[in-house]
Amino acid sequence: MNTVVTNSASDRGVFGSLAYLVIDDFENFRLSMRHMLRGCGADNIELVAHARPAVEYCTYNHVDVVLCDYNLGDGMNGQHILEELRHKKLLKRTSLFLLVTSESSREMVMGARENQPDAYLTKPINLAMLEKRLGSLINQRNALLPINREIDRENYPEAISLCINALPRLPRYKTWLMKTLGELYFQLGDLSHAIKIYDEILSQRELPWAKHGRSKVLLANRHYEEAVECLRQLVADHPDYMEAYDLLSEGLECQNRPAQAQKILEQATRYSPNALPRQKHLAELAESNQDMETAVQAWRKTVNLGAHSIHDSADHYLSLSNTLCELSDGNTSREGKAIAKEAFSTLAELEKRFPGNHILELRSRITQCRIYAGQENLQEAEKVLESVRPQLNNIRSVGLETGLDYTKTLYSLGYGSEAKSLLGEMADEFSDNSAAVRKIESLLDEPVSFRTKIKARRLNREGIAAFESGNLKEARNIFINALEMIPNHPALNLNQVQVLIKEYEVNAGNKALKELCQYHLNRLAGLPEQHGQYRRYLALQRKLKELNQ
Repeated sequence: MNTVVTNSASDRGVFGSLAYLVIDDFENFRLSMRHMLRGCGADNIELVAHARPAVEYCTYNHVDVVLCDYNLGDGMNGQHILEELRHKKLLKRTSLFLLVTSESSREMVMGARENQPDAYLTKPINLAMLEKRLGSLINQRNALLPINREIDRENYPEAISLCINALPRLPRYKTWLMKTLGELYFQLGDLSHAIKIYDEILSQRELPWAKHGRSKVLLANRHYEEAVECLRQLVADHPDYMEAYDLLSEGLECQNRPAQAQKILEQATRYSPNALPRQKHLAELAESNQDMETAVQAWRKTVNLGAHSIHDSADHYLSLSNTLCELSDGNTSREGKAIAKEAFSTLAELEKRFPGNHILELRSRITQCRIYAGQENLQEAEKVLESVRPQLNNIRSVGLETGLDYTKTLYSLGYGSEAKSLLGEMADEFSDNSAAVRKIESLLDEPVSFRTKIKARRLNREGIAAFESGNLKEARNIFINALEMIPNHPALNLNQVQVLIKEYEVNAGNKALKELCQYHLNRLAGLPEQHGQYRRYLALQRKLKELNQ
């Protein structure tokens, strides 16, 4: 403990000018860290035992260096603290965060790395190690302080100017300066300068962050194919570079390849399972792909990770319960009952964790109603429905998602006409919101369970394939089967009309074919003008009239 400090960075003036926060649940370690920091010349040292008071301290006090243990007993850990400080912008770029740990599991390291601590210190720690590691970081902090101050102020043009001026003066930090320049140019939307930076780096050395940055620029310029190919190579060469998986998934979604995007995120979560935003994205993608088993697993993980995270949200609980509801729908076996039970317990946890929120309680009751209906407990479902009906007269006041949940529940209990009428009102109410209109359309088109949707979509693909190959009779029979599942589906009805018109052109005397065309068009008489199939509906109506002349 009495080691003489000789490193220039360890001069009392350098260490002594900074404010330190030590977070560890063991008092002996906190006292030991304070003793070592004082040995380096530090004076302003605060000691905190747990996460919540640590975040509170950072809220009201400026801290230059945080030394935080990973394991802090029950509740929040070091990763959660770093995550929250970054999210709330309580930790400036001019500050340093060092994660201290005796644990070295891959899961822990990968999870902590997602929030980019400045360094790791592995226990046990001695003065020489602390002085060397922290001294080096303080040297870099001081050298780059003017640039980071401007970035904290969001004065990006000035930060760029300072980076450019620093390049010849600070060759030791060239990599950091070039990386920061690329990020700043991208932040400002100056994509041409950003890609020049990354190309210059890559011409000298293959660095993962440069490849990643270049791919970001390519995606922003809509060069999806090149970006995806570059990111695939990056993931193959550096399987622990997690940011590449997220960007690759984004690129595949831009190419309208959601199933492949999901596979990439599944791969990423196997490497690093503790990143809540990625688990949430995986859950959403799997849900949109109708892969409910994967969606449930990802939502479960999202909910569990949220227990002590700043990213915790009531929506995660609602999404998990809704996905479980879909899985249990119509499944009254022991397995189905267990899934329904988990859905109910998730909603109970939601109401306990986020009490006093009227809309959340309402959405919880609506979902409970649908779970009862899916388990064929119609008496209980009707009782819950009657208790929520009076609160749903004004859809605008309860919001889009609550309205969509309610219409799903109406459909599940056989109130299809009421549900369609309500969706029509919602389409008018949210007509200026294209994302909302798409959700309303989707529910109007397929107001059925996900299992039925999957079957109908498969039949639709088969019907289109038969039509394109000229097998009209087979195509018509396939669409008949699909329409038995979803009778009022716009695309299915219009596909059938196209098949029937083509058949009529071959057999011009068959009036029954024209009558069938009209029957399917009549099914869509109430199709809203905002619907994506509306123009096609009008076009086929005109074509049928021409055939009648």
